[in-house]
Amino acid sequence: MTTLAMVTWQQGVCFQADAESGHSVTIDGPAEAGGEGRGFRPMELMLLGLGGCMALDVLTILRRMRRPISAYQVTLRAERADQPPRVYTEVTLEHVLQGDGLTDDAVQRAIDLAESKYCSAFAMFAKTATVKNVFQIVRS
Repeated sequence: MTTLAMVTWQQGVCFQADAESGHSVTIDGPAEAGGEGRGFRPMELMLLGLGGCMALDVLTILRRMRRPISAYQVTLRAERADQPPRVYTEVTLEHVLQGDGLTDDAVQRAIDLAESKYCSAFAMFAKTATVKNVFQIVRS
C-alpha cells in the first residue's frame, strides 16, 4: 500500500504538510532553528501520532468488546536522546478512561492487542524507545 503525503516549504523553517486524507497541518521548527511557533514541531507530530494510533485502536477494540466509553484521554510523557539523532528513548502513555462496564481486564486486553497487533506507530516507536502503557478507569 502506498501512502501519499506532501510537505511544502512556506518561509523560514515553516512547512505545510498535506495528507492524502485531505487534511493539512503546519510544521515549524523551534526558535533556535529559525522557527516562529507557527505550527507543530515534527517530533511533536510523531508523539501525537503514537497517542492517536493507540487511542484509536484501544477505543475500537473496547467497542468491539461492547464496553461503552463516555470519556477517554491519553497523556504522553517522553524522553529523547541527548545527541542527534534525538530519537525518543522512553515514552509512557497514560490512558484515562470512563465508562460503565469498563473493567481492568478489558482495558488491559485492549491495550495489549493494540501494542502487539494493531498499532503501527507503537511498532515503530518500540524500535528506538521503551514504550509503556498505564491506565486508570474513572468511575462515575
